[in-house]
Amino acid sequence: MPPLIELRGIVKRFGAVTALKGVDFHIDHGEVVGLVGDNGAGKSTLAKIIVGYYKPDEGEIYYEGERIEIKSPAHARRLGIEIVYQDMALAPYMSVWRNLFLSREVVKRIGPIRILDKKRMREMARSFLAEIGVRRRDPDAPIGKLSGGERQSIAIARAVFFDAKLVVLDEPTSALSIKETERVLDLIREMSRRGIASILISHNIYHVYNVADRIVVLDHGRKVLDVEKDRVTPEDIIDVIAHRKTPQQVLGRG
Repeated sequence: MPPLIELRGIVKRFGAVTALKGVDFHIDHGEVVGLVGDNGAGKSTLAKIIVGYYKPDEGEIYYEGERIEIKSPAHARRLGIEIVYQDMALAPYMSVWRNLFLSREVVKRIGPIRILDKKRMREMARSFLAEIGVRRRDPDAPIGKLSGGERQSIAIARAVFFDAKLVVLDEPTSALSIKETERVLDLIREMSRRGIASILISHNIYHVYNVADRIVVLDHGRKVLDVEKDRVTPEDIIDVIAHRKTPQQVLGRG
């Protein structure tokens, strides 16, 4: 079975700066990959290519074995690729159910007129949030009244609800408490159990190590390490990022 998505030789330039320098990357169905590196490593650039915000200057992208061009974020979403940002991109004055169905509203017909089916969306939201274990089950609660962890959970739940195959999470735990962080990491595990792949971008290597199957390290636009989690420790990954050890040293070959 081919990878869910595979990138080969990806190059991305911004004027005189080359942000990605021939990066190969892949992820399988249901796999959790930690994408890590220092500031300026190219993590967010690679993520934005995967979700259609940027087009690569060189390289190829394969999705479920077929070579494609991801033309836009809307195109990526149709393919089943979602992104959850640090700021969560939620509407704070809208309710939970309105945020869950934002731009994907359920409608019903009354004669020739199509109107929002608010009752059905509320019921679907309440049922789904209970199913995946989100504690805030009141679909009418304003997003702005929720804690940071609850809001992040809703943002992730929105991706899961609409049958995503791959969810890119950009620093999802950076502003959360320990308890809220655990809830978000549990949701990532739940996505994996459902066969949904996740790319977790984070500066907190211990959070990544907690849930990842595999860890990819970028350094100044190059992939320097791609390793199954069980072959390394969090300290090994930190040492590679900080240039205290080479990838060969942490893999026991140097």
